[in-house]
Amino acid sequence: MKVILKEHIEGVGHLGDVLEVSDGFARNFLLPRKKALEASSRNVKEFEHATRVMAEKAKKEKVELEAHAKKISAVSLTITMKAGKDGKLFGSVTSKDIEEGLAGKGVTVDRKKIHLAQPIKALGTVAVPIKLHRDVTATVSVEVVKKQEEETAAHEAVGTDESDETHEKPEKKARAEKKEKKERKAKGE
Repeated sequence: MKVILKEHIEGVGHLGDVLEVSDGFARNFLLPRKKALEASSRNVKEFEHATRVMAEKAKKEKVELEAHAKKISAVSLTITMKAGKDGKLFGSVTSKDIEEGLAGKGVTVDRKKIHLAQPIKALGTVAVPIKLHRDVTATVSVEVVKKQEEETAAHEAVGTDESDETHEKPEKKARAEKKEKKERKAKGE
């Protein structure tokens, strides 16, 4: 029996192939599971038309994805993480972190399309590929920065004219108040 394959089947053929297969294989496996059509002249014409329509649709989709890829590639992310003295991160930057960072910049990307070979575990800049389509890949530049450096820069930007009390930790304040009470007690006796 002649059939047209509707999908790739390992060891049999590829999508769109017209093959001669045994009647039992066609009746019991291919046709009931809708993996193939009987190769009548009408079915051949319908299948050719459907493949042309799918090809045009795929072409339009690819053009849209290429425009989206350019938009994604223009974005650069900066992620702040706690790190040790040697530049190793406490934790790691994963595809979830990158997805959230892109969402914060107004770019939506499915996490599964972000291809990190392994999570980022060191400071620095990494180019991360995002595969939108089998032929379309965007690249995002992800810079991982030490968190303490950012806080120090923020303190310098604020200035030193503000009182230290606004920046003190609650624990430090409590200790200072305790010390004052002890000094007052010692003076009063």
